[in-house]
Amino acid sequence: MKDSTRESLSYWGLYARMLRVKKEIKPQAVSFGNDKQQYFLYYAPKNLTSDKVILWVHGGGWNAGSPKTFDFVGQCIAKQGYRFLSLGYRLSPKNKYPCQIEDVCSGYRAAITYLEQQGIDTSKVIVSGPSAGAHLTSILCYSKKVQETYGVDLSPVIGFIGVGGPYCFSKNDSLSVRLLLNQLFAKDYDRTQGEPCALLAKSEIPMLLIQSKHDGLISYSCAEAFYQKAQTLDIPSELYSVTDKKNTHSWYTAGMFLETRETNHGLDKFFSWIENL
Repeated sequence: MKDSTRESLSYWGLYARMLRVKKEIKPQAVSFGNDKQQYFLYYAPKNLTSDKVILWVHGGGWNAGSPKTFDFVGQCIAKQGYRFLSLGYRLSPKNKYPCQIEDVCSGYRAAITYLEQQGIDTSKVIVSGPSAGAHLTSILCYSKKVQETYGVDLSPVIGFIGVGGPYCFSKNDSLSVRLLLNQLFAKDYDRTQGEPCALLAKSEIPMLLIQSKHDGLISYSCAEAFYQKAQTLDIPSELYSVTDKKNTHSWYTAGMFLETRETNHGLDKFFSWIENL
């Protein structure tokens, strides 16, 4: 069966699992703009076991999703003992890029300020995101131009984890990705200004790229190209290939947070990499 077909058939099982997740931790919603999509959710773990903070930006093809949609991710990570922030942004096609990266930068600044006002140590932040969220967070972490344009201080960030991200644009992109990019960018916009591979600059922030060779949407070569460029810039980097049977795009980018570390190798890699930073 083609990976794209497996991807399409996986959604119902994923949604069914999402609906069964218990909401044991009630997050705090904090707005950082006038638009209803400009907010983040803060999850304070009941049993804090780490001084590291995870800031996560959701996926959804840039045109769908919200922090509330992905509450199960916050529940999973907070249960592991981490403070967790889930960041939202204005969606396409109504809002064209760079609205999304503007919001990620504004939300990042607001999240750091919020934590500091709560007296929380922000010296060990891990930035992460799946799919469209991996695209946006990789730009946040590795584009000097974007950091300077939006006044972002990345000194608190000690690591980046991108899961199933479209880091490089190509004529060989799947039809679904091409359609989503056409919604994201205005007709005459220079897409290199929103392409992580083109924007990647030298950095000391270590990166972990989690990617599946059976992703029906994003080619594995996309992560390979980003990883290889990072290495030429001497950025500490690792490319991890998904080994779990549930290796379609939606399952390994978001669905892994419905599993446990014992049953999902990708999820265990996510947490073990953070633990070793």
